[in-house]
Amino acid sequence: MSASYNVLFLCTGNSARSILAECIMNRIGAGKFTAFSAGSFPKGVVHPHAIRLLNSLGYETAGLRSKSWDEFAGADAPPIDFIMTVCDNAAGEACPVWPGQPIRAHWGIADPAAAEGSDSLIALAFAEAYRQLHNRISLFASLPMDSLDRLSMQRHMDDIGVASDMPTTA
Repeated sequence: MSASYNVLFLCTGNSARSILAECIMNRIGAGKFTAFSAGSFPKGVVHPHAIRLLNSLGYETAGLRSKSWDEFAGADAPPIDFIMTVCDNAAGEACPVWPGQPIRAHWGIADPAAAEGSDSLIALAFAEAYRQLHNRISLFASLPMDSLDRLSMQRHMDDIGVASDMPTTA
């Protein structure tokens, strides 16, 4: 494995969870990781509550867009080292063949875009998805990448994916 890693977060619509994960990883893993996000059936727009939450936390959102995973399966795509699905639908879908055989894991997070009710309740659902993703990504980014073999890395990634009620780290 290289000293710098590319991570792709997948979700069906690429409008909320995978977008949040991309932003979190690019902040936490700056210099060590470059994150991307995509969807099997992208919505075409980033969810407004995701943009609002990210802006409130000081993230740059101007370049965010909902895009197809096909952009990352072609010969001209950046080489992907790790792929995490963050929604149940994308985990069960037939994915493209990824060049280079990236290590894959499923980190299911409840869909905040499916939340109903007042703006406050929907914002709370987005904050909870952000919290869970931030915790998992923090754990992942702290792994000793250079000293883990492929099988150990897979085990750690799978373990992180089932840790749903971890305390907030930041």
